[in-house]
Amino acid sequence: MASWQIRNWLSNNLRRGQSFFFTYWQCFLTRFLVASCSVSTQTALPKNTSAAFSLIRSQPSQYIVASLAGRKYLLAPRDLLTVPHLKDVRVGDVLALQDIHEVGSRDYTLRGDPVISPSRVKVEATVVEHTKGKMEVVFKKKRRKGYQKTIKNKHPYTRLRIGSIEFPAPSNP
Repeated sequence: MASWQIRNWLSNNLRRGQSFFFTYWQCFLTRFLVASCSVSTQTALPKNTSAAFSLIRSQPSQYIVASLAGRKYLLAPRDLLTVPHLKDVRVGDVLALQDIHEVGSRDYTLRGDPVISPSRVKVEATVVEHTKGKMEVVFKKKRRKGYQKTIKNKHPYTRLRIGSIEFPAPSNP
């Protein structure tokens, strides 16, 4: 490293408010630890899908990625989900989520191709309420014509409470 490069490096780091020795030791330790430690933390992959489901089931918390009303949502148990208005449902109805794209936990993830079979994962959502969003005001005007129009609108929404994620045992005929 040339002297002018060292000078520039020092001035940049000192300008940022870092001490030279702290930065030097941080750099040294990072390079030393990365170079000397090559420990692999990768775990073995499960042999089949049932083993993968049992690994996910054993974790303390799970999540799913599901499609509902044309959009994908990342959901966990007891989540409150607000979706565009669902017409043919009433408050208290229980919906079974069919299009589940991904199931996972903190350590493991299982993706469908494109969806996971509903017989492998069951998630229910309960309709909590039908509500409306905030008032949206659109003001239209044409210059020099005297035309003014105010449009007010509240979009309707449905709120769902996500139930527990269940992994029923696969039925072998």
